[in-house]
Amino acid sequence: MAELYGEIDPPQRLLMGPGPVNAHPRVLRAMSADLLGQFDPEFTSYMNETMELYRRVFQTENRWTMLVDGTARAGIEAALISLIEPGATVLIVRSGRFGLLLSEIVERAGGTIVTVDAEWGQIVPMSAIAAAVAKHKPAVVACVHGDTSTTMAQPLDGLGAICREHGALAYVDATATLGGMSVAVDAWGADIVTGGLQKCMGGPSGSAPITISDRAAEHILARRHTEKGIARADLQQGGRARIASNYFDLAMVMDYWSEKRLNHHTEATTMLYGARECARIVLGEGLDARFARHAAAGKAMTAGLRGMGLTVFGDDAYRMPNVTGICIPEGVDGERVRTRMREDFEIEIGTAFGPLQGKIWRIGAMGYNAMKHKVLITLGALEAVLRAEGYAVKSGAGVDAALTSYAQ
Repeated sequence: MAELYGEIDPPQRLLMGPGPVNAHPRVLRAMSADLLGQFDPEFTSYMNETMELYRRVFQTENRWTMLVDGTARAGIEAALISLIEPGATVLIVRSGRFGLLLSEIVERAGGTIVTVDAEWGQIVPMSAIAAAVAKHKPAVVACVHGDTSTTMAQPLDGLGAICREHGALAYVDATATLGGMSVAVDAWGADIVTGGLQKCMGGPSGSAPITISDRAAEHILARRHTEKGIARADLQQGGRARIASNYFDLAMVMDYWSEKRLNHHTEATTMLYGARECARIVLGEGLDARFARHAAAGKAMTAGLRGMGLTVFGDDAYRMPNVTGICIPEGVDGERVRTRMREDFEIEIGTAFGPLQGKIWRIGAMGYNAMKHKVLITLGALEAVLRAEGYAVKSGAGVDAALTSYAQ
């Protein structure tokens, strides 16, 4: 008889890496609710409620605020593939792994890439973005708000005004910051912003919140080419190039979430329940209070790490509150430390990518994990592991420094 394996029984790990993090118990409970048909009026009411909740999370009035089924990257790809026509010039702001990811997707979409770059650990000044937009006159400007690969947050005030002055559409990937930092879509003037659940929103990976301005929606709907099996006489087809993906075709996804309920895919019922509950938790706490909680956790984590004599990576002026990079001390085996954190303390911390691989650890404190006791537990465990690995740390120094930070 073939092996059936055992029932899933994962260890109760504290996920203090750059994401995913532990989901809020309320989200997991919501996801255990009974399934409904995708056109059941109870379910479509949940869809409408989810749209309204995420308008408030994104700080926007955008009508087209919804979910793309799939991980955060599904939202990124849906936004870019639906905006970018073959040959269109796209300016990409890059200072880490996820700016490079935008380049990868734009290349596959047939866009012509120009870039404005900064070293990993830095940000791109808005003046440099403005100069590049004026020079290249792109159709789209794409950037990452918070890049977990470098732990830096890119300032975005003024981005929309620059893009509008030159006729460009502004796309922002806010996967790592939505629900933990202010993602002020309307204030930025951004045209499409996407997020994820598995970081500051405190949910599982698998659903990508997205918001689309009327300006971007007009551009996307001009590319509408409804698949023949669901086409209707009342739907006007677009005159511009067809969106290259069927699944990530935002024109059809928008029709699905609209009053038309034009069937494009089967909505991921359980993920919608979870995404809806994530937004309810965020808004119930209050955006300002939530941002302050993440900022306090990040400040305490940084203070604790420095209290242990460790070097924190990157520019303090632009550090994300929810993910902190730590330079691995000379002579310390970074992977042995991560393994001991996991095996001895059931705590996961992150490694790094690209030019930072093997050089930094990344510790996250976000969503359900941006809590005082979880920050202190993580610092205490890291101190114990470092001492066991022969790195001299004064006993209690990290926890004491973090407690002082929280007391201020």
